[in-house]
Amino acid sequence: MKRIMFVCHGNICRSPLAEFVMKDLVSKSGREKEFYIASSATSFEEEGNPIYPPVKELMRRHGVPFSEHRATRLNGDDYEKYDLFVIMDENNRRNIRRIFRDDPEGKIHTLLSFAGECRDVADPWYYGNFEQTYNDVLTGCAALLKHLEKE
Repeated sequence: MKRIMFVCHGNICRSPLAEFVMKDLVSKSGREKEFYIASSATSFEEEGNPIYPPVKELMRRHGVPFSEHRATRLNGDDYEKYDLFVIMDENNRRNIRRIFRDDPEGKIHTLLSFAGECRDVADPWYYGNFEQTYNDVLTGCAALLKHLEKE
């Protein structure tokens, strides 16, 4: 079973969106038994809070099923529990490296790197462009799934 953790700053926008988009793609491919997919934050700021309401509305508009979610923070023990940590931006990389101290197994990757892009996933919290965030996440998750099919 491939264990994937999507990570962003607060775990209320991009990482839960990626978690549920990836779960939907995996389900549609009939491979849900092959994956365990979760999301978390690098900060404590939003811990315990639900998905940001505009992100819930975005998922509804795009037909992405989602369930109850509360923001949780990544912790040092998670490194051994997951095969892959998929981050939304380079700030996440700096923060996750502080939590894990290192990445000896090369488990940390940016989401859009799987689509061959060297840029961050648009952050709707700061820019307000939820559609761009959805498009980035969908592109990255679809590319990640294709990448994992090759393994």
